[in-house]
Amino acid sequence: MPKDEALNMKLIANHTLDGWGGIGEGMVIQEAKGGRRIMWLAHEGPPKNFTGVDVTDVRKPKVIVQRDLPHTSMRSNSLDLVGDILAVAYQTRGPGGLGDPGFGVEKAGIELFDVSTPENPTSIGFFDCTGPKSMGVHQLWWADGKTIHCAAGAADFIPTHPSDCQFYMAVDVRDPTKPRELGRWWLPGTREGDNVPPPKRHPKFDSGFRAHNTNVYPERPDRAYVAYLDGGMYILDISDIAHPKPVGHWNPHPPFPGFMHTVLPLLDRDLLIVSDESVRDGGADWPKLTWIVDARDENNLVPVATLPMPPVEEYGQRGGRYGSHNLHENQPGAAFRSSEYIFATFFNGGVRAYDIRNPFMPKEVAYYVPACPEGSRAGAVQINDVYVDENQIVYAVDRFTGGLYILECEL
Repeated sequence: MPKDEALNMKLIANHTLDGWGGIGEGMVIQEAKGGRRIMWLAHEGPPKNFTGVDVTDVRKPKVIVQRDLPHTSMRSNSLDLVGDILAVAYQTRGPGGLGDPGFGVEKAGIELFDVSTPENPTSIGFFDCTGPKSMGVHQLWWADGKTIHCAAGAADFIPTHPSDCQFYMAVDVRDPTKPRELGRWWLPGTREGDNVPPPKRHPKFDSGFRAHNTNVYPERPDRAYVAYLDGGMYILDISDIAHPKPVGHWNPHPPFPGFMHTVLPLLDRDLLIVSDESVRDGGADWPKLTWIVDARDENNLVPVATLPMPPVEEYGQRGGRYGSHNLHENQPGAAFRSSEYIFATFFNGGVRAYDIRNPFMPKEVAYYVPACPEGSRAGAVQINDVYVDENQIVYAVDRFTGGLYILECEL
């Protein structure tokens, strides 16, 4: 791809993060003292942990801090922030917290940092999820300042299959120096000792039955919207946080290839936007789609449309992954919130915006596909995540080397 492609999106800045431009799925803006705005980014993998970027002037982003991971067999794919406290998820490459030879056991879980001085994040608490069959925490969500909702493993959780080692967990962080578990829910059959058999695995695309995104919104604090990879998506009643229970479930896998990633509820419209993640290069797991689901009846979730995709004939073999991935999730704070416009990422298909005022006929209204970043092993851009601020400025990140793209968007 010789140059950028764009419709109603304009690049205003790109920062390759001082040579460490591989970013995962954690993006959040801190409204810091003195009117400063800091974008916190979780890296896709080692050696970097997270990066803080001053985006007060969106045309001149500046890296103000980068932190390294303890060793190269862990990642901090996800983070979130409330006020001046940053929460970072740690997942190890394998179960048991095993690091590289010579490093021994490394704890996995959630670390909390005081970032009141953004240039100097200070560790103030740690929630330990290390265990013999645990990889730690893949994703976390924190919106109310009280409870972190996450996809976690635990020392006492022995999965019936190695790929099923993470589940929904709620963690009390009202005292961030002493986080404690409040409750958990897992798909029945995925834990040894369950009174039901393990779930049937996909005959071709077995990605596992474990939690991924675990969204809980202040407007509906009694519901968790959980994507569970090949298990589809669940709406959990968490009014009794110690005993979450499913009240809604939808799963198109199979026949579709699985790996459900994110559930975004549009609460005022009784709709869900649900994305699957492409996890194989060259379109090998096509189709990976983003769905619109009617949620008027939690017990009868009905898909009504999918977002228009970049043409597989054009993008499938362009390089790296092709298909759906992440969504801008209408987070509280310094974020754009809409139930009519959706922003989503598609790896080599870039970042795209959709008008879903008619949920049966969603329309693509904007996109930006950067040229292949220098040094990328994918051979094409791999836009991994997107965050849109309250001023409708779009922040998108590349999975390997491209770093942070800052865009203006016209809807």
